[in-house]
Amino acid sequence: MVIDPVCKMEIEESTAVATSEYNGKKYYFCAKGCKIAFDKNPDKYVAGTEKGKGGCGCCGGGNCGE
Repeated sequence: MVIDPVCKMEIEESTAVATSEYNGKKYYFCAKGCKIAFDKNPDKYVAGTEKGKGGCGCCGGGNCGE
């Protein structure tokens, strides 16, 4: 299991919707919106990759990173 750095959702690497590489590390995302938000400002998210509450609505069509 990995943690989506944007919404903090725990996901399987094999079922991740998207990935990005930053500073030599691969990050996994539950939704395209999370990847887009991460790619715009990765430094905002890389420090907090531990499992959290989430709730940005990215998997339900919400607007992550806004």
